[in-house]
Amino acid sequence: MSYSSGKHAWGICDRSGFRYKLNDLVYEYQNGVKTGLRVGKDMLDPDHPQNYVGRILTGDPRPLKDPRPDVEPGDTLFGWNPVWNSAQYMVASTGNVQIAVSYYIMDENDEILLDENDLPISSAD
Repeated sequence: MSYSSGKHAWGICDRSGFRYKLNDLVYEYQNGVKTGLRVGKDMLDPDHPQNYVGRILTGDPRPLKDPRPDVEPGDTLFGWNPVWNSAQYMVASTGNVQIAVSYYIMDENDEILLDENDLPISSAD
């Protein structure tokens, strides 16, 4: 059976009761099921994706029991220099550090009573 194109036909929105061109009325879906209502495109409430959470498998597949991967020693990145760029380099050195400390003992009038040369050096026990 063939239908006419209906380019001049009018229809009534089942939700608002407004008059629309018949081509502008669309079917309403709720939870992925067609409700049978024809509503205007501006009145359409699209289904929320959260309504389909249980219908789509989102879990990972089950792992293999006791897997034995094929690994060759040259295929792994281990140890030093796994990624190299000629602009990057590292410099390390060791050595001794000397720290010079000077100190004074002063009274409440800011006069120096003793400096580092006048103090006795205590020995560590």
